[in-house]
Amino acid sequence: MNPLAIRDDFPIFQEKINGHPLVYLDNAATSQKPRQVLDVLRRYYESENSNVHRGVHTLGTRATEAYEGAREKIARFINAPSPYQIVFTRGTTESINMVAHGYARARLQAGDEIVLPPSEHHSNLIPWQQAARATGATLRYLPLQEDGTIRLEDVEAAVTDRTKIVAIAHVSNVLGTVNPVREIAEIAHRHGAVIVVDGAQSVPHMPTDVQELDCDFLAFSGHKMLGPTGIGVLYGKPSLLAEMEPTYFGGEMIDVVELHESTWKEAPWKFEGGTPIIAGAIGLGAAVDYLSRIGMEEIAKHDAHLADLAVRRLEEIDGVTVYGPGPGKPRAGLVTFNLDGVHPHDVATVLDAAGIAVRAGHHCAQPLMRILNVGATARASFYLYNTEDDVDAFVAALKQAKEFFGHAIG
Repeated sequence: MNPLAIRDDFPIFQEKINGHPLVYLDNAATSQKPRQVLDVLRRYYESENSNVHRGVHTLGTRATEAYEGAREKIARFINAPSPYQIVFTRGTTESINMVAHGYARARLQAGDEIVLPPSEHHSNLIPWQQAARATGATLRYLPLQEDGTIRLEDVEAAVTDRTKIVAIAHVSNVLGTVNPVREIAEIAHRHGAVIVVDGAQSVPHMPTDVQELDCDFLAFSGHKMLGPTGIGVLYGKPSLLAEMEPTYFGGEMIDVVELHESTWKEAPWKFEGGTPIIAGAIGLGAAVDYLSRIGMEEIAKHDAHLADLAVRRLEEIDGVTVYGPGPGKPRAGLVTFNLDGVHPHDVATVLDAAGIAVRAGHHCAQPLMRILNVGATARASFYLYNTEDDVDAFVAALKQAKEFFGHAIG
């Protein structure tokens, strides 16, 4: 794997930011797009543009074949047994909301429990709050260790026969912890519960095998894995998708429509009412092709190496606090940190002046920020096109920021 060669596929790295080469370390928020994906999108709009499933003309056939072909690619990418288990959505948030509204609400009742960590992204927390409020179910939170990891014995204690849903991120978008989803799924299933996995930070960065994980639902977003914005995926086991109700209604998702009642198509099409996100799905298929050519094992090793290097370098700087697992411990490709006495937004602003893009804020994880006893943090996140030189530039700029703010505060 050669990150420098990979960078040549990404036109955005020709950009200068405030006179500096772009060092893009905001990949947990969204990834950049290679020319191979951009070309596929352009070709679709220039030579294949049509609605899908509804026409017998040539363009309609081309569009449908490309759209359904993308579904097959994504199924192979996560080792789903069938492409019919792949539902196209707008992203992780919509995917989880569809499960919470279309599946969980009809099955939850007073006395039932939903188990999840307090470190979840809001998109895997608020839908369950709303489902609990609507049904009388209760949220039960798993305790976190000091480094943000979850102990299986705590999962064993929390998950009982009252548990109906276990919701958990495979990788924390703040701490970089990699949760033991396979083992948690086994505990959930032993008690008859369903496990819903937020794969937004894992599917783009590491091999994902839904059969090995034995997850019931998996949600992820295309824009975090080199694909377009506005496209995502919900994977579900066939029996659960069959039981799950659509959450919006209209054309194309129907089977028979009468004046007073209607019936739906089978999954996945019953969840894709109206004109679907055709170009987005095709673009995501191209992104999956690109990632598969490089190899997810290689990408996972590369991202984890850069994150570990960054953690080691940051911990050498006095006044910097790093959150999550320490050096040498399992961590996905992101590092969240703070500079003592300086708001993360100010840190990010100074880094941007040096051409370095990081994220600053609560990262859609306000309950976790309260556990960490901070209002916000800064986050650097890595991907296949980042290099050790990017880490060096980031650390050097942070040292300059520390010096600048030290003089300013003094």
